[in-house]
Amino acid sequence: MSTAVEVGSIIEGKVTSIKPFGAFVAINESQQGLVHISHVAHSFVKDVNDHLSVGDEVKVKVLSVDPETGKISLSIKETMPKPEGEEAPRRQQGNREFKGGNRGPRQAKGGNRSFGNEPRERFNTFEDQLKKWMKHSEENLATLNKKQNR
Repeated sequence: MSTAVEVGSIIEGKVTSIKPFGAFVAINESQQGLVHISHVAHSFVKDVNDHLSVGDEVKVKVLSVDPETGKISLSIKETMPKPEGEEAPRRQQGNREFKGGNRGPRQAKGGNRSFGNEPRERFNTFEDQLKKWMKHSEENLATLNKKQNR
């Protein structure tokens, strides 16, 4: 019987397979866990194969162990120091603040509210998008009618 894996512990493992969503790592003779693609490195990972290969020996931190299914969630990036000068972009739950994005809960429809010192672009409402699409559609229809009447 293998030793119980403790959440928070850092252990050595061997990459056994790579999938588009992450890598499976054997942490002892009978158990393996998944390093999700978001936990491979501190930087953005487009392809896990760019960072890992089958057979690589890696240091992993145990994030969670599901007692019912036995699934183990692992992280490689949490075993490495965070790169200096690089902060992860801040996100607020339910109010994502990105240029041209959705309105926050306190912003009036069609408003141009600023967060901090950054001016926000006006959000295109469904009605605005529909008007734009209708205009484009009518222009295309007019062009087709002109070609047909020639």
